[in-house]
This record gives sequence, structure tokens and C-alpha cells, in this order.
Amino acid sequence: MFLAQRSLCFPSGRAKFLKTISSSKILGFSASAKMSLKFTNAKRIEGLDSNMWIEFTKLAADPSVVNLGQGFPDISPPTYVKEELSKIAAIDSLNQYTRGFVILIVPFYDCYEPMVRMAGATPVFIPLRSKPVDGKRWSSSDWTLDPQELESKFNSKTKAIILNTPHNPLGKVYNKEELQVIADLCIKYDTLCISDEVYEWLVYSGNKHLKIATFPGMWERTITIGSAGKTFSVTGWKLGWSIGPNHLIKHLQTVQQNTIYTCATPLQEALAQAFWIDIKRMDDPECYFNSLPKELEVKRDRIVHLLESVGLKPIVPDGGYFIIADVSLLDPDLSDMKNNEPYDYKFVKWMTKHKKLSAIPVSAFCNSETKSQFEKFVRFCFIKKDSTLDAAEEIIKAWSVQKS
Repeated sequence: MFLAQRSLCFPSGRAKFLKTISSSKILGFSASAKMSLKFTNAKRIEGLDSNMWIEFTKLAADPSVVNLGQGFPDISPPTYVKEELSKIAAIDSLNQYTRGFVILIVPFYDCYEPMVRMAGATPVFIPLRSKPVDGKRWSSSDWTLDPQELESKFNSKTKAIILNTPHNPLGKVYNKEELQVIADLCIKYDTLCISDEVYEWLVYSGNKHLKIATFPGMWERTITIGSAGKTFSVTGWKLGWSIGPNHLIKHLQTVQQNTIYTCATPLQEALAQAFWIDIKRMDDPECYFNSLPKELEVKRDRIVHLLESVGLKPIVPDGGYFIIADVSLLDPDLSDMKNNEPYDYKFVKWMTKHKKLSAIPVSAFCNSETKSQFEKFVRFCFIKKDSTLDAAEEIIKAWSVQKS
């Protein structure tokens, strides 16, 4: 029996780990005593203890490494967001507390599959597939679902589909026609749609974010998820929200009440005030919902150019703040890496070790059957300060010179 290893998150984004301590040494129990089978884990959570974030966070913790892997901003949030928290924290009264099948679209945010399995459901996977690009720049819009294949995943036992738009890690923004296909199937098979829209404000020129809950027949069967961390660049606040009809939200409230119970009241109030500030100036270029995507579009284009300069083939995202790139043309010497790992795992470890530039392997966002389809891709995060991107540019340009 052991005390769990705990990850401590610091503002720098690096993580330090407490030493794992055997409680048998503290309590005087015999280390050789066998744990009763009564207290072993349920079968549905077997295999869910593997966490690539721990592995790659530790790898990128070296101060000499430029971290474009994890999706945390190293830019500051808006000043008024921090000011609202400061004002709210001074108010004493606000410092108190206020089985079926689920379809997952591959690649997917890596927490989805464990969440589904831990709820006792069975995940059913369908991959996004790329259209031929014929020599033009690859765009996230080139990756689509096949409508017939998608319908084949639905049946009378399908409880939900998890939709993510804008998409992590591809940056795909689903258009009206694509959302209508999903909506029609949800209605036909009486299926819940859990729509993860945490990047809804980060949509780039020529694209528009649409909420599937606004489609006819979808409000009563949709839960829309939002995030303070993604909206205001405050990922450490760990606040989010769910929007939906009362008959669905009341069950989420029951779970929340009996597990987490509440989120920090000052953070909730500061977030509400920050929203109020920006909602009142939605037509103003200074509104954060307008200024941040414009700022990030410049950073996106810069990273696309840099990646192309060393032979990588980036997929230009229409939304979000990640770029994934095909690294298969680089063909580095990976002989000192573990042979039993996917190619992208070995590539990221090689790049972090030898080039001092970190990323995240995209196969980590896939189920076991689709890992091979995406193992030649890695994900870069570009919501970073210019100084961070400058450091990445120096590394990439030096890399380009070495290749030429």
C-alpha cells in the first residue's frame, strides 16, 4: 500500500514530484503482507494509469528545453482578469463555498477515453481522415468524417458522442454541414451530444464557430462545455462550465455536489466579472475575444513557416492554439530510443534531447487501433510569449542549417 505520487504544478509550467513513500514504513505494517483481492482495482480502469503527460512534462522540465509541447500559455492573462480576482478576494463573504456506447472522434483529448471507461461505458472510435491536398498547404479543414462510417458507429445502445470544436489537437473547426450530419444522427438514434467547445473564441480568419446546441432538435440533447483557462489564458484557475437543458444539467449538479462540491468562489466571481467586461465590448477590437485570436493567428503563421523550413509538413489549424506536423520526412537517427514505443514518442524524445525543443506525440491522442495512423505527427503549442517563440526559431533555424 503506497501514498500516491503527487504532481505539483508551478507557474512556470514545470512539474516537480514528491518522492513516493511506502505507508508501511510509516505505519509499521509488514511490506510482505499481500493486499486483499477485495481492494484491487475494478477491471474497467485497468490500463488507465499510464499518463504521457507525466513522462513528457518531466522530459521538458530541463531549463534548456524550449517547451512547445504542453498547452499552457506562458503569456499573461488580461490585466483586468487578475484585477477582478484581486478585488473579489478582498470580499470576505465570497471566500466561502458556494453503460452504453460513447463515440469518440480520433484524435481526441486524451482524457476522454479514461473518462468513458471509468463511467462504465464502452468507447467506440472513428478517425478523422484527410482529403488529398494536391500540393497545397495542409489545413485542418482537410480532415473530415465519412458520414456513412459515422452512422455505422451509432446503434440503439449509443448513449453519447463527444464532439470537440475547435478541435484539439488538429485545430479543426466543424462547419455547418458537418455539424448537421452529427445532429441528424443524434436525433435519429436519440443520442446525447457532449460538445467540448473550450476553444470557441480562438477561431481564425475565414472560419466561424457554430454551436451544435443551436441546431434544430439539439438543445434538449446537448451539453456544451466551456473553460475559463482557455477563454482568458488562466489555465491554473481550473474553472469550467456546462450549458444545457435543466433535465441534463440537474444530474451534473448532483455529481458536482457529491464529488467536487464547489469551485473556489473568488475565482468564479472574478471570472463572471471578466466576462461582463468583455461581453459589453464585443464589437471593440480590444475585447479579448477579438484581440487574442488576432494575436495568435500571427504566432500560428510564424510557426507554420518555421516548421516548413526544416522539412516538416504542418497542418494549419483553423482554430485553437496547437499545430500538428508530419515529421516523417526528417528521418533522424532514433536508434538510442526505446524500440517498443510509437515513432512519434521516440521522435519527441530525440528532439527534446538533441535539439532542446519539446512537443507532444499525437498518437497519445489515439486509441490503440489508430495509433499507427497518427504516429508520424507531433503537436506544437503556439500560445507562447514572443521570447519563447524566438528561442524556438533559433533552434529550428540552426536545425535547418545542419540539414542543408
